[in-house]
Amino acid sequence: MKMKKFDAIIIGSGQAGTPLAFKMASQGKKVAFIEKEYLGGTCLNVGCTPTKAYVASARRMWDAHHGEDLGIIIPEGTYADLKKIKARKDALIHKSVSGIAEGLEKNKNIIFFKAEASFTGHKQVSVGDEEITADQIFINVGGRPFVPNGYEDVPYLTSTSILELEEIPEHLIIVGGSYIGLEFGQMFRRFGSRVTIVEMTDSIIGREDTETSAAILKFLKDEGIDFRLQATCITAKSEDDGNITVQVDCKLGGPSKIHGTHVLLAVGRKSNTDTLNLNATGITTNQKGFVEVDDYLQTNVPGIYALGDCNGKGAFTHTAYNDYEIVAENMFDGKQRKVSDRIMTYNLFVDPPLGRAGITKKEAIAKGYNVLEAKREMSRISRAKEKGETNGFMSALIDADTNKILGACVLGTGGDEIISSLLNVMYANAPYQIIRDSVQPHPTVSELIPTMLESLTKL
Repeated sequence: MKMKKFDAIIIGSGQAGTPLAFKMASQGKKVAFIEKEYLGGTCLNVGCTPTKAYVASARRMWDAHHGEDLGIIIPEGTYADLKKIKARKDALIHKSVSGIAEGLEKNKNIIFFKAEASFTGHKQVSVGDEEITADQIFINVGGRPFVPNGYEDVPYLTSTSILELEEIPEHLIIVGGSYIGLEFGQMFRRFGSRVTIVEMTDSIIGREDTETSAAILKFLKDEGIDFRLQATCITAKSEDDGNITVQVDCKLGGPSKIHGTHVLLAVGRKSNTDTLNLNATGITTNQKGFVEVDDYLQTNVPGIYALGDCNGKGAFTHTAYNDYEIVAENMFDGKQRKVSDRIMTYNLFVDPPLGRAGITKKEAIAKGYNVLEAKREMSRISRAKEKGETNGFMSALIDADTNKILGACVLGTGGDEIISSLLNVMYANAPYQIIRDSVQPHPTVSELIPTMLESLTKL
């Protein structure tokens, strides 16, 4: 079999691989573009796009049930039609995927392979019935839901398969109290499910500061979600009636068995690199299966790069796209962009949402910074009170030695958008006084950021 030679091979069509394929093609490069499953990757097909469409529908349900709080009487009988919610989600995905597919069909410099890729040697890849090679190879294979041992005989759901349901679960048990579990828990509670979230540790989303986790736990409990924290020896089994029983031993008390109709496993994700036979080309991975890369996203094998979730440098769409920007601009624009230049930022899309930029309080203390904290409760912000949405708070951490913002958190109405104003100051490497002394429009939640920064407390 004759091996086909390309200028570049891109494995995976996520938020780094897809724009890179078109960018390289625009520069006259002959590109082999490989995708074994979802054209457009996780975010578009089973991640951000579908879940945020569901979050929007769940918000409409919340509005319908809380109209009276603002003097709007909405007749009883509002319900969630999951078939229509799913159909809307599917239509959004189809439109975006079709756009990518059409672009690929029209591009003469891109050869698209709908198949699984596997390394067979140094810079040699098997795809379908063909063997291909290139001097530059870009791995963008993403990740998948992690399924722990002990659930093989249970009809469990993952963050992917739950999006295919057309009937609302009567009682959804979620194993895992972090970002994915909380988002699905709140949305299905609003759709009408009874929801129980089981978490092994003593708090939800342990990555966050204690007060952040506690605030989110409180408003989710207020919505009627049950939590079982400090759960150990978690197991599940199917019952004769079609239901599922989750066995838990909890230090905080409560029944040792939870009976539900559906179980969602939301205990994290794992890299898809285990399908690539990386040993054949000598690429190094860490113990968790993430490809090890340098500051420019190159692996230990010159000319082979890893982008997106599979490199462990950030499991987000925005970090994956930034990986593309780093590679593309360094390659074609003569820049020297680096992974270490970016500031960690992400959102948790519960309602109200959490916007996070930089490091947390516990991280700042552990790193030995001389930290000042600014904080303001949403219940003290007029715009939040006028909207009837006062859950949460905003806070910022300041390095007392440099006056730079180390990190910020906006948990509350609009927090997913508001966090960008603080993030921009951090990227400008400007002192916090820049935003403290700014004039913000009234009436907004953001206008209280300068007010918040007028009062700093030493940690």
